[in-house]
Amino acid sequence: MNNELLYKYFDDDDFLMISNKINDSEKITSGEIRVSIKENRKLFELRKTIRQLTEKEFSRLGMQNTRDKTGILLYLLLKEKQFYILADEGINSKVDQSEWDNIRDEIQYYFRQGKFTDGIINCIGKVSKILSQFFPIKADDTNELSNKVEF
Repeated sequence: MNNELLYKYFDDDDFLMISNKINDSEKITSGEIRVSIKENRKLFELRKTIRQLTEKEFSRLGMQNTRDKTGILLYLLLKEKQFYILADEGINSKVDQSEWDNIRDEIQYYFRQGKFTDGIINCIGKVSKILSQFFPIKADDTNELSNKVEF
């Protein structure tokens, strides 16, 4: 797989910083945060919305299988510079999608400046702060999903 566009915006250190931020964030919440970065759409995805693409990725990553339905996916479509945050039903029962949309819109500011890693790290921080209010870390919490960036 050619990741030319991906490495135009990120390098391996960026991916490590993002993974470390997820790891640190999950020390204060039982929520499970994932980041998925795609370069562009596949031909058969051209008519799908950014939300539909995020839902598909959420399912592909098995994020719906967390114990308390507390998975949340930060999905970035690089070529189109689109970003979407999708939370599982456990989170959605307590946090309105508009919260995630507000964070998404704030992240666009970073992206317009070409600060993709900073934007994602800022987003993870804001997401984990909200999650920690509703889903604090539990004594028996385990890391159910990988903290590595998916691409």
